[in-house]
Amino acid sequence: MGQNCLQCMKYLLFIFNLIFWLGGCGILGVGVWLVITQGNFVTLSSSFPSLTAANFFIAAGSVIMIVGFLGCLGAVIENRCLLLSFFVVLLIIFLLEMIIGILYLCGQDMINKYAIKELKNGLQFYNTSGNIGLTNGWDIVQTDPCYEKVIEWLKDNIVAVCIFGLCIPVLQILGLISSLVMYCQLVKAEKHYS
Repeated sequence: MGQNCLQCMKYLLFIFNLIFWLGGCGILGVGVWLVITQGNFVTLSSSFPSLTAANFFIAAGSVIMIVGFLGCLGAVIENRCLLLSFFVVLLIIFLLEMIIGILYLCGQDMINKYAIKELKNGLQFYNTSGNIGLTNGWDIVQTDPCYEKVIEWLKDNIVAVCIFGLCIPVLQILGLISSLVMYCQLVKAEKHYS
């Protein structure tokens, strides 16, 4: 029975991480596509010119791919070290997301004021040389008139945003649980055979 449980966990963890890895590939692909087709797409902040949508997608996709690869490989070869590494990295990401979420909820007004201030500062560099990404970003924002419209859209679609926001941690918790269960099963099997 223990061996059957281990095999079941192995396949579930592999499939979960394969989907995770493929999602990371897709996100990375979107980031690369944005860099190639749009340059510095949506560079609205003058303080952080490298903080673009393209760079965010590339960084997030890369991290997701690495985490998914660790989990896939750890599950396939039944390596405790890789499974534990996957668990620790996923736990760190999960905790960081929770901290960022709590900080956002606690300082939402301050973050909104800062975002509006940065948008106004960025507008000073509109259509100036060397700021093509910022100019492109402002052109896009002006076809969705302003920051308030984005906030209004989020409020109108709060249910969908919340469901999406809850799905991510639920999947991460399932990944944490399955990797820990498989790790424990491997430790138990190793003690049994020694």
